[in-house]
Amino acid sequence: MHRYIPNTEEEIRQMLEEIGVKSIDDLFVDVPRTIDGYNIPEGKDEFTVRKFVEGIAKKNINFDPENIFLGAGIYYHYIPTVVKHMASNPNFVTAYTPYQAEVSQGTLQMLFEYQTMMCELTGMEVSNSSMYDGASAFAESLLMAVRVTGKTKMVVAKTINPEYRTVAKTYTKPQGIEIHELDYDQSGKVDIEKLKSSVDDKTAAVAIAYPNFFGVIEDLKAIREVIPQNVMFIVVAEPVSLALLEAPGKFGADIVVGEGQSLGVTPNFGGPGIGFFTTLEKHVRKMPGRIIGETKDLEGNKGYVMILQTREQHIRREKATSNICSNQAYIALINAIYISTMGPEGLKEVAWRSFNNAHYLAKKLEERGFSRIFNGEFFNEFVVKVPETYRQKWHEMVKDGILGPIPIDRVYKELGPSALVCSTEVNTKASIERLVEVMSK
Repeated sequence: MHRYIPNTEEEIRQMLEEIGVKSIDDLFVDVPRTIDGYNIPEGKDEFTVRKFVEGIAKKNINFDPENIFLGAGIYYHYIPTVVKHMASNPNFVTAYTPYQAEVSQGTLQMLFEYQTMMCELTGMEVSNSSMYDGASAFAESLLMAVRVTGKTKMVVAKTINPEYRTVAKTYTKPQGIEIHELDYDQSGKVDIEKLKSSVDDKTAAVAIAYPNFFGVIEDLKAIREVIPQNVMFIVVAEPVSLALLEAPGKFGADIVVGEGQSLGVTPNFGGPGIGFFTTLEKHVRKMPGRIIGETKDLEGNKGYVMILQTREQHIRREKATSNICSNQAYIALINAIYISTMGPEGLKEVAWRSFNNAHYLAKKLEERGFSRIFNGEFFNEFVVKVPETYRQKWHEMVKDGILGPIPIDRVYKELGPSALVCSTEVNTKASIERLVEVMSK
């Protein structure tokens, strides 16, 4: 297996000895041999392979967007045609990392505008030009809090997306960072009294979601008031909701991160996403990723350059603040086009319609006996009690072309049989009432 690696047998032996294993196979002992037992056919010509793959694709169920009620971090919104048209410009599609500013002004300006828009949405002072996704952006926010405060304890709300929390643990455990998970109360918000007792002189940051995973809108003002000023306040925000809700920056947030998929990117089975990352200017040198700035050349002409690169091929490892070596510049472009196309009023209308649809759906479900578990105010998602047989029904809905509310009791066992319901502006009154009928059978 190492025939193409230009190392001598002696070099390989020395490396294995240093690592503490006897053979190369021992390096992969924990990797499942998933390929074993599969009968893989010989290669075919392109025409045959294409027909075969198309045959598999035809088995997929074509879901109408109005029948999608999944949320949990990935959302289906209507995307104006102009977004895809502008984003298909070859100059954007083929461009790579803009190291040479003199030949990358279009890409650099686009990223600069993206940063500006994310600051306006979150109410923060500076934004980087994107990260991989919401989960990695959240994990990186915890690492940044350690760099800023020098402390290693994190108080993280259980109402943050479970997948984000899992990624955060993967990032932080090897660095000796302690994550203390914070409970929620009957309203679905973080338990303020438990928050008070969880924060001590070792705490670097408190992290909450806004709205949280249950769809409930947290009281940022109340949370900030009980957090000492020397403890950082991290908010994981859903960007479309910020068109209606007060920006986290107005409540003293130190870092605001999240997933930008809902800003003009189709769900695509969960990806690609884009992580946005905003903070205060005083923390900018502790921030991961890259920042684009505006400047002037010797002749006074406006220009754009990368002014901060905290992890690139040409940065010394010991000075790096992040292991991310690239970003989601193309998805950032799509975000920028979408936000500028919608404008403040358009984005607010999307948020209002999502809010109204979700509350209409909640009312209809409650009339059929699907009561809400939490009484806190919600944006476009909420949790309801469901029968123990719901998971089977959830799978059966797919045959009817409905992606129904996702069961969450495997993660939040204490809730019992429950489902997270989501509605956006693409759901119609007819599709909502059809979902209620199917769930009630």
